[in-house]
Amino acid sequence: MDNLTTEKVVFDDRREEAVSELMRNVYLWMTGGLALTGLVAWIVAASPTLVSLIFGSQIIFWGLLIAELVFVMILSAAIDKLSFGAASGMYTVYCVLNGATLSSIFLIYQLDSVAQIFFVTAGAFALLAAIGTFTKKDLSGLGTFLIIALGGLLIASVVGIVLGRPESIWMSVIGVIIFAGLTVYDAQKIRRLLQTQETVNEGNMKIALIGALTLYLDFINLLLRLLSLFGKRK
Repeated sequence: MDNLTTEKVVFDDRREEAVSELMRNVYLWMTGGLALTGLVAWIVAASPTLVSLIFGSQIIFWGLLIAELVFVMILSAAIDKLSFGAASGMYTVYCVLNGATLSSIFLIYQLDSVAQIFFVTAGAFALLAAIGTFTKKDLSGLGTFLIIALGGLLIASVVGIVLGRPESIWMSVIGVIIFAGLTVYDAQKIRRLLQTQETVNEGNMKIALIGALTLYLDFINLLLRLLSLFGKRK
């Protein structure tokens, strides 16, 4: 084996190690974010004072939702300009805010039902993410279709809120299909983005962090749709 071939093998090994480490970080940050959100949701739901503060005031509740949206928009649009410390701090704060608003699921659904559907969601998510990570088929076309479908679902949801209509069963079913598909698509997209990286540095870690946020959102939305379909209400 000549020197050029040896150097290429070493280079490929280092790149694969970097990609593996970055992918581990994606799922570690996603899991950590979910754990933090769940903990905050549990703490809020167990405190009548916090429940009254958040859900007893439309200003505070909608303020939290708007703040969450702003954090996601800033992280997605300005990630290149942020330091990794600032980006990870914003991700952490977002998970806390989301936990505060998602505490409502512990008020609406029975605890054993939430636990069961969480584990079902986790198992389905792991399978879907594995398919997206390891499949060789290009899912770019599927991603475009799913994003358009998601836009339609969001518009329908907003119209339903304005008209005071609860989300229908069919909308929940469509939501499960959309977010299941997005999990597969996003897992592949993140893997392909990270495969172009050669080392683990701050820029690549920020890419991995955005990947974690993307999969976090897929998981949460999949969980909420499954809860609306199968959750046992109090």
